[in-house]
Amino acid sequence: MIGIALPGPADFPAWRDAARRLLAAEVAPERVAWHLAGEAAGLFAHEPVPEPRRTGLTVPRSFPELAEVVIRHRDGERFALLYRLLWRITHDEHGLLEVATDPEVIRAQGMAKAVRRDAHKMHAFVRFREAPEGRYVAWFEPDHHILEAETGFFLRRFAGMRWSILTPEASAHWDGEELRMGPGGRRADAPAEDAKEELWRAYFASIFNPARLKPAAMRAEMPVKYWRNLPEAQDIPRLMAEAPKRVAAMVARGATPPAPRRQRVLATDVEVPMPTDLFTQDPATALAALRAEVLADRGPLAEHATQAVFGEGPIGAALLFVGEQPGDEEDIAGRPFVGPAGRMFNRALEEAGIPRAEAYVTNAVKHFKFKPTGRRRLHQSPDAGDIAHYRPFLRREIEIVGPRLVVSLGATALRALTGKPLAITKVRGEVVKSEDGVPVFPTVHPSYLLRLPDPESKEREYARFLGDLKGAWREVQ
Repeated sequence: MIGIALPGPADFPAWRDAARRLLAAEVAPERVAWHLAGEAAGLFAHEPVPEPRRTGLTVPRSFPELAEVVIRHRDGERFALLYRLLWRITHDEHGLLEVATDPEVIRAQGMAKAVRRDAHKMHAFVRFREAPEGRYVAWFEPDHHILEAETGFFLRRFAGMRWSILTPEASAHWDGEELRMGPGGRRADAPAEDAKEELWRAYFASIFNPARLKPAAMRAEMPVKYWRNLPEAQDIPRLMAEAPKRVAAMVARGATPPAPRRQRVLATDVEVPMPTDLFTQDPATALAALRAEVLADRGPLAEHATQAVFGEGPIGAALLFVGEQPGDEEDIAGRPFVGPAGRMFNRALEEAGIPRAEAYVTNAVKHFKFKPTGRRRLHQSPDAGDIAHYRPFLRREIEIVGPRLVVSLGATALRALTGKPLAITKVRGEVVKSEDGVPVFPTVHPSYLLRLPDPESKEREYARFLGDLKGAWREVQ
């Protein structure tokens, strides 16, 4: 038996290097005992790795992408499982990861999904509290070994402040210039509260919508285990108890009158200040400021459009859908996906079991691009320059919302996310990466279904689109 000691519980480079040496020496999985440095390797795990016997091994790109996530799982068998998969892939089962019914593939995919869900919870539920000397400290208890892998998210969002994230097994510290990993800490090492919590609780109560209260969904997305670290959690029972009375009062007041049609929003109309760094703020404030910045944008398409159309949906939504651009009805209403394609999209979401209110929807391009022809405005596809102009807005929007998966609807959205003109026919239904490393699930835009010439093709392609939505939904469950 050959014992392989890894320096850390989620050290993918070390595991990869060891696996390469073992494969080159044709060491079968049952002869390897994986363990962490400092742990016992087993009574017979003292054989050295033999000399290499083969070279030039290749594996599908999907395997290292999967392995890099699975290795963060807390399951003690993860190292051995990954090596068994690697052995099989390099020994006449090259397409193994495409076999959805294989028990070991199912297990690995399930572990990856659990790690991604844990990372999503970390993004959503880390709460920094002010400590002495202007430092901000947060305590979090992840289910898996995700801290080091997720520090990039917090570096991008909170680059302008000095912070520390403490977990039971490790800690991360950012001083504004350098990231340092350290040993684990205790809950008592993080401040219990700070002066800003009352303000945050007041804000949370003000945005709590009693008409959309779904206790079961809320507990699924915000498990009770995280409540003790969230200042707003102490108000949740009261807000839930008051919800029926508040809904009745809202009904009694009646609907808010709609805004005048075709009202242009000018930069001078926007009262929200433009921050220099959106990600030093809490997500809700950052999203509101970004929306104001988009509304004030005077880019090349803004001159003729009625208004900019920003995204809508909850922060932390599991799925974020990106379309091409607003259409005629969206341009007038100021809301995404309310025209003919939007109605088809809503129908497909409902049939796929995806609540529209729990998804975030937006567009790659924020203004309607059209060609005037008499009283009609004919849609024009955005060009590369249009996409490039709005890409910074889109990237920041996705960063703030923090979805587990982005669904690109159509070629424009896919290009805006990946930075290159990929053919949807080649990547449809697969998970690719955006320029920022965000997982993207490509499919067609619902307007494509409206343009199909005959009922038979419409029905066939609608069923396929519905299957794509269900597949994306399964990815985040």
